[in-house]
Amino acid sequence: MTQHPHDSDVAFIQALAELLNANELTELSVKREYGDNDSLNVRVTKQMTVISQAAPAPAAMAPAHAAPIAAPAALVDDPAQHPGAVTSPMVGTCYLAPEPGASNFVTTGATVAEGDTILIIEAMKTMNHIPAPRAGVVKRILVEDGSPVEFGAPLVIIE
Repeated sequence: MTQHPHDSDVAFIQALAELLNANELTELSVKREYGDNDSLNVRVTKQMTVISQAAPAPAAMAPAHAAPIAAPAALVDDPAQHPGAVTSPMVGTCYLAPEPGASNFVTTGATVAEGDTILIIEAMKTMNHIPAPRAGVVKRILVEDGSPVEFGAPLVIIE
């Protein structure tokens, strides 16, 4: 953290936020070094909200003052809303196995213990092992090996 405030820090953070929006990113982390024991760590994140709405009823069937009808099926089908969803703690590339050609860490139907590695996310050339947050059975694997993932994206469903 910066020990001495720098006037340019506010402009720098605003520029990062603009960069985030201009490039449709959801997260950006930067460390700015000023000298001995003087730096600024900045993490800018944006949470995307998806709003789904049911198709409006025909005018002859719905009065003009009728409220929009919610679409509960859309919420049920959204894996991110599932109580057993394990979400990505970072932006990176997801790997289901420890190395190419090796067996996957988990498969659908496998039983896992809390803390077992379920996959790896590579971020900034660092392999981050993602542990199971709870014991249970892997019901769904929502990502493909080698696919990019965003912060907060659902990866696996464990029940």
